Amino acid sequence: MSYDRMEGTDMSSSQEAAIRLRFSRADGSLGRLGTEKLVERALAFSAASSGAAILFVIAFVFMKAYPLLARDGLAWLARADWDGAVMEAWWNPDFWRFGALPLLVGTFATTTGALMVAVPLGVGCAIILSEVAPPGLGRILATAVRLLSGVPSVIFGLVGLTVVVPFVQKTFITEELGLRYVDVPLDGQSLLAGSLVLAFMIIPFVVAVSADAMRSVPESYRFGGLALGMTKWRTIAKLVIPPALPGIVAGIVLATARGIGEAIAMAMVAGGLANIPHLDRGFVAFLEPVRTLASAIVENGEGMSVLQVESALFSLGATLLVVSVVTSILARAAFSRLRTKTGLATERAI
Repeated sequence: MSYDRMEGTDMSSSQEAAIRLRFSRADGSLGRLGTEKLVERALAFSAASSGAAILFVIAFVFMKAYPLLARDGLAWLARADWDGAVMEAWWNPDFWRFGALPLLVGTFATTTGALMVAVPLGVGCAIILSEVAPPGLGRILATAVRLLSGVPSVIFGLVGLTVVVPFVQKTFITEELGLRYVDVPLDGQSLLAGSLVLAFMIIPFVVAVSADAMRSVPESYRFGGLALGMTKWRTIAKLVIPPALPGIVAGIVLATARGIGEAIAMAMVAGGLANIPHLDRGFVAFLEPVRTLASAIVENGEGMSVLQVESALFSLGATLLVVSVVTSILARAAFSRLRTKTGLATERAI
C-alpha cells in the first residue's frame, strides 16, 4: 500500500512521520539502485566499445595487409629486399617482392641493446628510490622519473641526433674504419646510437613499475631480515627483490613493448638503412646503420598511394601486432610462474 492511499486513515502525527520516513528511504534506495544500474551499464558500454575498437584496428590492419600475405604468406619475413635497388621497383604495379628480415633484425637488435642498458640501470635506480633514499628525496626523484616517461619521442630523437650520434662518431669511428668498410655508411647513426637513445626512453618504465613492486613488499620482511643480523643490502637482495620479481618482470616487459614500437627516435638516430649488421666485423657491427619495423612505416609513408607498398607497410604493422601479442603472452606466463615460485624463494632466502 502506498503512502497516498494511507493518508485517509486515522493515525497520530508520530506514526505519520515514521511512515513518511520509511517511504522516503524506500524511494531513496530505489533512486540509488537506478543510479547504480545506469553507472554499471555505462561502464559495460565503455568496456565493450574499447574491445570493439581494438578488434576493429586489428581487423583493419590485417585486411590492408592481406594482398601481400596472400601472395607470399610468411616467406617475405625471410627475405632481405627492402632498400637499395629494390625501392626503384616499388612503383611498378607488378612488383610484390618485399623482404622484412633486415627490419626484424634491426628491431630485435636495438630493443635488446636498449634492454641491456635499461634493465640494470632501471632496477638499480628502483632499489635506490624505494629502499635507500630518504622518503622525501625518493618521492621527488620518482616524480622526475615519471615525468621523463612523458617526454615526446621527437625530443629524444633530437637530443640523440645532436649529442649521442656525434659522440659515437667521434669516439668509435675512425678514418681507417670509413675506408675499410665502404658498403655501409659509418657516420654515427647506428645500432649503438639507437640502442642508447632507446635505453633512456624505456628506463622510466622499468624504474616506475619496479619501485612500486618493491614498495609493495611488507615491511615485516625487512624487519625480519635485519633482526636476524642480515645487512641492509643482503636483506634487499634476499627478502625484497624475490617477492617483487614479478613486478620487475612486468616493468621490463612494458619497456620492451615500448621499445619495439618506437618509430620517430629510431628513424632519427638508428641510420634509416635496412641493413643486417655483419657480426663477423666484431664491434664494428654496432656502428652500422639499421632500420626498425616501426621506423620503416614512418619513413616510407609516401608510398601508401601504391597498393603493393601500402600492403607491405600494413604487413609490417601486422607483424608488430603479432610480436606485441606474443610478448604479452610470454610475459603473462613468466609472471604467473614467478608469482608461484617467489614464496618458496623467499622462505629459502635466508
